[in-house]
Amino acid sequence: MTIPLSFNQEFLCMFDQGDEEGPFGPRYNIVGGWRLYGKTDADALRRALDDVVVRHEGLRTSIVRDADTPHQEILAPGPVDLEIRELPAEPADRDRRAEELLIDVEGGRYGVTDPPLLCAVLGRFDDQDAVLVLVVHHTAADEVSMQLIIRDLAALYAGHTGHQPPPLPEVTQFQDFARWERERFAPDSAPAAKARAYWREQLAGGAITGVPTDHLKSAGIEKTTAVHRFQIGAELTAATVALARSTRSTAFMVLLAAYQVFLSERTGVTDVAVPTMASGRGPRRFENTVGAFFNFVPLRTDTAGCATFRQMVERTRTTCFRAYAHELPFGQVVAEAPEVAAPFAADDLGVFAFQVFQFPPVEREPAGDLAYSEIRRRVLSQAVSTDIPDGAMLQLAVDAAAGEMVGHLGYNTNIYREDTMAEMAAAFADSLRTTVAAPDAPLRTTVAAPDPSLRRG
Repeated sequence: MTIPLSFNQEFLCMFDQGDEEGPFGPRYNIVGGWRLYGKTDADALRRALDDVVVRHEGLRTSIVRDADTPHQEILAPGPVDLEIRELPAEPADRDRRAEELLIDVEGGRYGVTDPPLLCAVLGRFDDQDAVLVLVVHHTAADEVSMQLIIRDLAALYAGHTGHQPPPLPEVTQFQDFARWERERFAPDSAPAAKARAYWREQLAGGAITGVPTDHLKSAGIEKTTAVHRFQIGAELTAATVALARSTRSTAFMVLLAAYQVFLSERTGVTDVAVPTMASGRGPRRFENTVGAFFNFVPLRTDTAGCATFRQMVERTRTTCFRAYAHELPFGQVVAEAPEVAAPFAADDLGVFAFQVFQFPPVEREPAGDLAYSEIRRRVLSQAVSTDIPDGAMLQLAVDAAAGEMVGHLGYNTNIYREDTMAEMAAAFADSLRTTVAAPDAPLRTTVAAPDPSLRRG
């Protein structure tokens, strides 16, 4: 029986140009890094990586795109490539060295376009201190999946080194999710019909807010994806969290409200629609499934008439609750409101997705004789990173341990310049400071839109 694509995989096909620069190319990866404490058995690690591929079908799934009916094809397990690197042994600044290894891996062309869609790099400082970097193609995994992979890898590694870890939970495979999703959002599904009606009304006459580009897309400039990283200090982070608490909101809602105000000021548009990512995982039986579940959700809020930022937060909170209560695969949202995706096709506009992560303090987890902890704090900008199919993505990570936020602004270099992105990040931080520090002050939500021709080169 043919296995259908998930709606997320189908959405990615919209950006497929049959080359290596699209969402099926070798740069469209998700990368995670972990510090390993204790002596790492490389052979046991290889066997554990291979076992992860056996356990999760999504890591050995090929997306057949050139057929009359695009579909998934599950392949037999194969060995995972594990590269071992020796890192400088000096004990000073190993955290920075670990981040530099992540940057190097993200900038490399790791060939995970063919199953298994997982590869690994083990960087060793010495016998007791190492860095493990996992690279998974983004059509096979999302952020939650990376946590599942490292959890399972740790347990399987422990088993291969003579330990008896707790048994892993049963896995429902991603192909089962794709079939469930097709049934859940079928044309004759009453809940789906209700969701489609909501989005048809919510997005009528609107579009995702595009940000003017430095270079026209038609200019044919070679595309890479770079990352500008920046930090937001402890005082402003604490004020953001406190405002979220006082307005019965999340930090995401407060930061999204601030970003919408910023976009309104920058573009001169008061009707702002920002795409963000929802988990898209559905029922609990898929909580241990590795796959690309994430779903684009356009959050539309009118900044006009908001006298204060506190009112803007309340309006954004309502937008979020209603949108997530009517979650629908983005392709079906576009079918109901085609104009919402217009900026993707615009020659002089880029789409900026928005995402917030909240990290608890990092703890060391056991893996047999090893312990591991995730590398979450990333502060170094980089010229080449994993791919964003179109436009840019602003991510904010609320670091509970440091009490501050780290910003990650990834962007396509064929349409945006580095200095523009650095200026935009600084301007957003200033706007956040103004709004969060004085949530009851009069709110300015419009200014004259900048002339994009002054920045294009």
